[in-house]
Amino acid sequence: MRLLIVGTLGGQLTVASQIAMQRGAKVTQADDIESAMRVLRSGRGADLLMVDVGLDIAGMLAKLQSERVHVPIVACGVETDAQAAVSAIRAGAKEYIPLPPDPEMIAAVLAAVAQERGDLIYRDDAMASVVRLAEQVAPSDASVLITGESGTGKEVIARHVHKSSNRASKPFISINCAAIPEHLLESELFGHEKGAFTGAVARRVGKFEEADGGTLLLDEISEMDVRLQAKLLRAIQERVIDRVGGTRPVPVDIRILATSNRDLAESVRQGTFREDLLFRLNVVNLKLPPLRERPADIFELAKFFVEHYAQANGVPARPLSVEARQALSVNPWPGNVRELENTMHRAVLLAHGEEIGAEAIRMPDGSPIAVSKGPAERAALTAEAVSRNFVGRTVADVERDLILDTLDHCLGNRTHAAKILGISIRTLRNKLNQYTDEGVRVPGPGEARPAM
Repeated sequence: MRLLIVGTLGGQLTVASQIAMQRGAKVTQADDIESAMRVLRSGRGADLLMVDVGLDIAGMLAKLQSERVHVPIVACGVETDAQAAVSAIRAGAKEYIPLPPDPEMIAAVLAAVAQERGDLIYRDDAMASVVRLAEQVAPSDASVLITGESGTGKEVIARHVHKSSNRASKPFISINCAAIPEHLLESELFGHEKGAFTGAVARRVGKFEEADGGTLLLDEISEMDVRLQAKLLRAIQERVIDRVGGTRPVPVDIRILATSNRDLAESVRQGTFREDLLFRLNVVNLKLPPLRERPADIFELAKFFVEHYAQANGVPARPLSVEARQALSVNPWPGNVRELENTMHRAVLLAHGEEIGAEAIRMPDGSPIAVSKGPAERAALTAEAVSRNFVGRTVADVERDLILDTLDHCLGNRTHAAKILGISIRTLRNKLNQYTDEGVRVPGPGEARPAM
């Protein structure tokens, strides 16, 4: 996690910097916006900006947009800066952190941006075999394709490959191809030269050059535009890149890892993914099994998350009751490790007494996870109920409700919803724009739909 702190605020941002470093972030500081822009152009990069609320955040966002730099901003200010905080959020800041800094709030913001925990926790033989293969191929420079359902821990295993490689002391740079708009992704990957487009006031180094000597992770590569895939293929084959607007190739020395929750062979057949690029990426395939296929990991991970969130929330780390363990074992975990983590976080907060009981193992809406039905019986009952609900409705209506219910479940997070639905982020955005035009209420990030 790379954090760029912009401004001073009487030294309070320095304290925030120290807290972030204690939480494992790599921190760079800049006194003003122009200094921050120079850092971002230079290749030192950042995954998050923490900016003094007294600076021109709207102007900084405009600079970032004009130079095709994609990085979220969190505004920081003293608690009395209420109007400045509102203005910063309206300008486009993702969050506001009051100062003096609270260590847990900063930790929560860093975790939200990172999205994936870095701990490799496993016990099941199915996962152990994947880890053994990962460690076997890690010392080589072979490209690795990591596949599996959303939430299975693809980025975690990618980081483990890097840490086990000969490049462990060099940078590990990750870029989510699904989260960055198509027109920005090329510049994010390859950088650009001064004057390459309107707003390109200086040369900017991209992720390939940032990762030089180390590892570049292309997360959700299936969402990359076919045109850009051709440029990526050349970079992998020839180990050179072309900055946008550049006149000569730039050599790079990196190891490529890529992840996908889609069947890329099927994407090749559909014409949305290049076959030659798939061959280049898929030298080794690490296929992560879903959580339901590695039952021993459920309890190991549950214990880890209970201890982590108990410490984070200042409550005792209670053991799981027999009934709670049963509830965990029968749940199919469609959201995999990410869903289990959220469930255990809720359980830590909801539990009473000396153990975490089954009553604390609940869905996001507060409903309990059923433990009385076996997998086959639950599937049959669910299928029957769903089929009854479909009768008399149009396909368009069913599709709309499915998309909006999934988005509601993800609290408005478009990327997670698209992964669960098995569609591209662009398709999801087009659907949501259509629903908005039709007057349907679409939840924004962090929101849920109001009850009907």
